Amino acid sequence: MTTTPRTDLKKTYSHLYAAVPAPALVDVPELPYLTIDGVGDPDGPAYQEAVRALYAVAYGLRFGLRRAGVLDYSVAPLEGLWWGSEEQDLTRQDRSTWNWTMMILQPPQAGAELVAGVVAATARKKPGVPVDRVELRRMAEGPSAQLLHVGPYREERATRDRLVAFLDRSGYRISGQHHEIYLSDPTRTAAAKLRTILRYPVAPATT
Repeated sequence: MTTTPRTDLKKTYSHLYAAVPAPALVDVPELPYLTIDGVGDPDGPAYQEAVRALYAVAYGLRFGLRRAGVLDYSVAPLEGLWWGSEEQDLTRQDRSTWNWTMMILQPPQAGAELVAGVVAATARKKPGVPVDRVELRRMAEGPSAQLLHVGPYREERATRDRLVAFLDRSGYRISGQHHEIYLSDPTRTAAAKLRTILRYPVAPATT
């Protein structure tokens, strides 16, 4: 009897998902993600439907790979890239104007052809859910800085300020989009205990 190989993406890339409250530098390699783009308040219906679509495809992929005996794994945490007109500090602008790309890390076996098939099948099963906007992309942030924020999402500014101060002391500047990794389920975790990694790609301040 053949046993389906199993992996844990959070353990494979433990240096990316095991952040602590102290700022740290990490190197983020090119990795495959399921992604979906949008604009608007993360408490709004457009965002909620986008995340629902993203998870539907992510779980469809996991089921397909496991059923085929290729790989068994847990779906990785939800992540998000956020940007707007006020540079990296989105807290200074209206949430309805926020741009975002929500994403979920995938194993290398989740190729483009397989993803396209799962997207098509999920669209038939879940009419009205915007699964047709879900794409597989390879993304590489390279040198980055990150730290763990514990508490409500709306209170991230002080944590971000600590990360920026660390970069100033260390001779780096932010060179990419605000990146969040959600380690807690907000539907099951008290706001004061939510664990979120904040990350930014960085470059030497002199360049």
